[in-house]
Amino acid sequence: MRRTVLLRPAAAALLVATLVLAPRWVHGAAVLLLTAVFAAYLLRHLVFLTAALRPAPAEPAGPVDPPRVTVLIPCHNEAKVVDGLTTALAALEHPADRLQVIFVDDRSADGTGDLLAAALGNRPNWQLLRRAADAVGGKSAALNDALELATGEIVVVFDADHQPAPDCLRELLRPFADPKVAAAQGRCVVRNPDDGVIARLVAVDYLCGYLVNMAGRARVFGLPAYGGANCAVRTEVLRELGGWNVASVTEDTDLSLRVWLSGRRIGYAERAVDTELAVTGLGAYYRQRYRWARGHQQVCRDYRGQLLRSPHLGWPEKAEALLFLYVFHVPVLCVAAVLLAGLELSLPGLSTVGLLWPVAPLMAAGPVLEIGGGLIRAGAGRREVLPLLLFPFLFVVSMLLCTRALLDGWAGSRYSWVKTERTAQAPNARGAAT
Repeated sequence: MRRTVLLRPAAAALLVATLVLAPRWVHGAAVLLLTAVFAAYLLRHLVFLTAALRPAPAEPAGPVDPPRVTVLIPCHNEAKVVDGLTTALAALEHPADRLQVIFVDDRSADGTGDLLAAALGNRPNWQLLRRAADAVGGKSAALNDALELATGEIVVVFDADHQPAPDCLRELLRPFADPKVAAAQGRCVVRNPDDGVIARLVAVDYLCGYLVNMAGRARVFGLPAYGGANCAVRTEVLRELGGWNVASVTEDTDLSLRVWLSGRRIGYAERAVDTELAVTGLGAYYRQRYRWARGHQQVCRDYRGQLLRSPHLGWPEKAEALLFLYVFHVPVLCVAAVLLAGLELSLPGLSTVGLLWPVAPLMAAGPVLEIGGGLIRAGAGRREVLPLLLFPFLFVVSMLLCTRALLDGWAGSRYSWVKTERTAQAPNARGAAT
């Protein structure tokens, strides 16, 4: 840890020194590179927005007979949300004789295991797996233990704070009518947007992410990602791929890449809706997004070479997959752009840096358009639009945490999966934001 703390400022100082001492042509080349990257992501945003705003394609018919499904729910100190979770699962519209539900009490210390045991009641298709106190921690390890007990053809994962709609499984299974589809992702909606400004902004971010970004990637490239909750995967494929990667703190992104590299596809079931709790404080937001950035950047390092060599993806698909992999590097490039702009103010001789100012709008234009598209598709009102004024502040936070994650990853600092803090149980507001 001490080594990492020392390396962060050292790496930052080295970067600044390089920018200051580099010849002018290097600054010009850096500006051109930044311009090209920001323009590429802006074009990507525009393509996704255009595709998402078009009439939705017809939904696949789904499997003729309901397949056997195993639902896995990893739970670590989830006493605040267990009641809402079990109530929602009990209302799922799927034949009970073809549904297996496995709760995993992952070393909880708040009575979660006892609450889950009481919820089993007289449901023979529900079971509880209690992990030993000395078991390897983390979501991936808990899911892998539960996978050994799975009997379903399809494995579905919900996080403990999620509450699926009654028809969620039926909609989530539709993409599996295509034998090439190995996994499917549903749509998650924040149900506690009134719990503070951060929760409101996260709710809007989810509208953008699922109604524009995910929808656009599915409709244009056929490459939606497996998101880690409200998602499904063929059991046979999951076991063939070795289950979830316990070395990754973003097991969902890791599995997405392994599915694509195996020549299979991931489907997107937009009408498979469940609700979840957003973080409500800036500290919790920072820790959650740092984990996302750290894990996503690691997946990028692990799989980018294999992705470029993959015989299963065409060059347009490879280009999109690379843009997806590098998305948590873009805020770091924004930090570099700010540093270059600052050099122009402090070192007037670096006139080439002046080229950067026309690039600045590209940093914001794409996300703003996607957010607007998400609000339009959701039929959001004025109340959802006003908090957007705070998104620039939240993006600055993202610039800082993504840069820290990249430096920590380069430094080789140890990092393990960290559970997102839960707020108190929020009432189900599924219909208010769908």
